[in-house]
Amino acid sequence: MKLVLMIGVLSLAASCGSFKAKRVDAQTSDEKGLSITDNWMSADTKLAVADILKQIQAHKGFQRYLAQQGGEPPKLFIAEVQNQTSEAYFPIGDMNDELLNELSASGDFVLVDAAAREKILGEVKYQNDGMVDPKTAKQVGKQTGADIMIFGNVYMKPEKRDGKTVKEYSVNIRMTNIEKAVEVMRARTQVFKYSEKSSLGL
Repeated sequence: MKLVLMIGVLSLAASCGSFKAKRVDAQTSDEKGLSITDNWMSADTKLAVADILKQIQAHKGFQRYLAQQGGEPPKLFIAEVQNQTSEAYFPIGDMNDELLNELSASGDFVLVDAAAREKILGEVKYQNDGMVDPKTAKQVGKQTGADIMIFGNVYMKPEKRDGKTVKEYSVNIRMTNIEKAVEVMRARTQVFKYSEKSSLGL
């Protein structure tokens, strides 16, 4: 019994002693990640969002819409991109943040801050309740209304056979003119993740 316990302790110590970690850049992290998982990773998010923005900028319907606005950047409200995959761990929050960051960085849009709208309204109401100098209080009814809204979804379809799996991810977005309820444009980008189990099932 003591011998078995000793072997177990030594095995645990050996496994703990073999752990190594180091900092790597995003590309190296992605390459190493591919060797251990076929899940969606941060590099996939960046590639998907970059491709979506490229499609937006090249879309003829969107370019016509911009021309009708007289060169003024449209005011954009982003409804959250929804996770429609079967993967509860899909990093949909990162997808939404990356999309917002890249749309902001493009300089082609004025972003209406949907996430902060309710808190902003609360602050404006507070300022007009007599607690703030009227000269500095912001007025209700001065917020900017959005011109267009973005909706989006992410889907995943897995195909499996003989220990091989291909996950087909599809990221879809569409822009709609709020006033006229007319679609301005839509775009889709796909990411395929391939994995194969070894004969040992590892």
